[in-house]
Formats: sequence, C-alpha cells, structure tokens
Amino acid sequence: MADECFGHPRLAAVYDPLDPDRGDLDAYVRLVGEFGARRVLDIGCGTGVFALLLAHRGIEVVGVDPAQASVDVARGKPGGERVRWICGDATTLPPLRVDLATMTANVAQAIADPRMWQETLRGAYEALRPGGHLVFETRDPARRAWEEWNREASYGVTDVPGVGTVESWVEVTGVSGPLVTFRWTYVFAADGQVLTSDSTLRFRERREIEVELAAQGYAVEDVRDAPDRPGREFVFVARRP
Repeated sequence: MADECFGHPRLAAVYDPLDPDRGDLDAYVRLVGEFGARRVLDIGCGTGVFALLLAHRGIEVVGVDPAQASVDVARGKPGGERVRWICGDATTLPPLRVDLATMTANVAQAIADPRMWQETLRGAYEALRPGGHLVFETRDPARRAWEEWNREASYGVTDVPGVGTVESWVEVTGVSGPLVTFRWTYVFAADGQVLTSDSTLRFRERREIEVELAAQGYAVEDVRDAPDRPGREFVFVARRP
C-alpha cells in the first residue's frame, strides 16, 4: 500500500510544491545519456517528475506507482500523455523490453519487505532487455540520516497556489534494526485539516544489496556516490547480462 503522502488525493496534489527541488534527478538524466537509453521504466514514479523530464527529451517512458492519487497527478501534468502510466508495481508489469529501469529518491528503501524487494528486483530484471541497466540509490546506514529527521530541522510553511498555506514537518517515530519509521504532518490553513503520513524505510548495507542483486541474476557494474549527497548514499548500477 502507498503511504498517505502519495495515496491521499489532497496530499498528492501538494507533493510537488512541498518538495520543489528535484536536483537529485539530474544525475539520473545524465545516466540515460550515458547508457544511450531510449526506453526507460521509472519504478515508483510518484507524481511523474522524472518520467516527464525524460518524455520531454523524446525518451519512451513507462511510469509505475502503487498510489493512484499520485499517478492521477502525473497524468494530468503538461505532457502527461507522452508517458505510459501504470498504477501498480514492478511485480505486475506487462511485457516490456526497456534499456534502463530506475528507482529514484527513496523508492528502493521504501520497499521494506524483503520478499517484495526480491520480487521488485526480479520484475525489473524481466522488464530489461539483455544488456539493459537497473539504477537506484539507497542511503548508507553508517551515516544514520534519520538522526536529522525532526520537527526543528524540517518545519516549513508553503503557500501553494489554489490551496493556501500548508505547514509540514517530519518526526522519527521508531528505529528497529534496519527499519526506520517516520511521520509527516500537514496542516492546511484553509480549513484547519491536519493529515499525517507514516513511512518506513529499510537501510540496507552495501554488501547485502550486492548479494541480492547477484541472486536475481544481475551483474553489479558499479556502486557510485550520489552527486547531491556526497558520501551519504550508494548509487547501484546493475546490468542484465
């Protein structure tokens, strides 16, 4: 099931204004060029920011996400008709043969269930053409990023056109081994409605991920640094032989 920040229609509608800086996607755009990819599968496409960046560049894109509200937002954006949108996940894809599959931002870590993670890797593998690549990022557990997720550091007030002022902040609600659970709170000034969204991320070790990729048939070609968070994340580049 999708987290409320993606699955609730009112929250999906303000997701982009509340997180407008998507400079993290620049590295993925460059990877599309590096691999000469013309067909891309965007797993966990959310509100479609990355998929539409590629579609506007003439790339054939399939965007898949389990949150219908987010897919609806993506489909309604300018150029949305250029992307094939699917409400679902990588385990139930139609037959595809893409050059590149991606999981940007928190997508890989949000697949916290071990079996679902294995099935996602397998689904992406099946969607890739031989020689195609899977690229995704995940935070280095040693950096303990969750220790910075608190109201003081995250509190913001955003004026969203057509919506009004929205207050938002995040707080960690639990840490259990590799699992970190946190809650976003949103307050809509227009009517005083308060909405919350709980999320859980799994912080996997680098070696753990390399073993899981190999088990699904991938060749791990590289583990890179994330340009937007140097020293804090792993960017995995895996190939279907």
